[in-house]
Amino acid sequence: MNKTRISRIAGLIYLIVVVTGIFSLAYVPKVLIHDDNLELTFKNIMQNEQLFRLGIASSVICYTAFLLLPVALYKLLKQVNEFYAKLMVLLAVTSVPISFYNLYNKFSILSLISISKQGNAQATSEIPDQVMSYLRQYDNGIFILTVFWGLWLLPFGYLVLKSGFLPKVLGILLMLGCFGYLVNFFGNTLSANYTSIGIAKTIRLLPSIAELSVCAWLLIIGAKEKIKPSLNFTI
Repeated sequence: MNKTRISRIAGLIYLIVVVTGIFSLAYVPKVLIHDDNLELTFKNIMQNEQLFRLGIASSVICYTAFLLLPVALYKLLKQVNEFYAKLMVLLAVTSVPISFYNLYNKFSILSLISISKQGNAQATSEIPDQVMSYLRQYDNGIFILTVFWGLWLLPFGYLVLKSGFLPKVLGILLMLGCFGYLVNFFGNTLSANYTSIGIAKTIRLLPSIAELSVCAWLLIIGAKEKIKPSLNFTI
């Protein structure tokens, strides 16, 4: 299988990760969750349970695709440097079981919704607080996962930079994406006021720009086969 075909397969898998990730991590929370209003959040989830369930299903697809993505990229990039290719796979794959385990919090919310529908008044009065607690635990899990989502981009970016068949600028963007994830993680961990710093929003955009750019390039253009120099014979 040539590089162009492998890269387009990787790009397709990457697209699945991106689309399902945006839906489950951005769209569904934006529609349903209000951090400062637990009653409204609970009401939204109750009234839009199917959307909440779709968010969980989308996460499962996303994490499964993310398990396959580094394998496809390994096949494409192992010839550049096998050690860094294996490191890329290890750092990416490590996040997947943590991601699946973190979904436990959302399934717990579904259980609470089921209890609420049974109409036990005493239990129902406590459920909104419990739902918000599980949502916060889920968010904390995602926050920890950003460490691995960042780390795997460093060897990935290095391999792209050194490949010779993918644009060097994509490799630089990926390494900046790693920097963005890690700065946000340690910034939020070490400072309660980190989000109020103006540069925080810009740094948060770096991983999205990097991964969307790489996904688009792999899917639309693909890796180019190296052209062998022709032999010129002069008499």
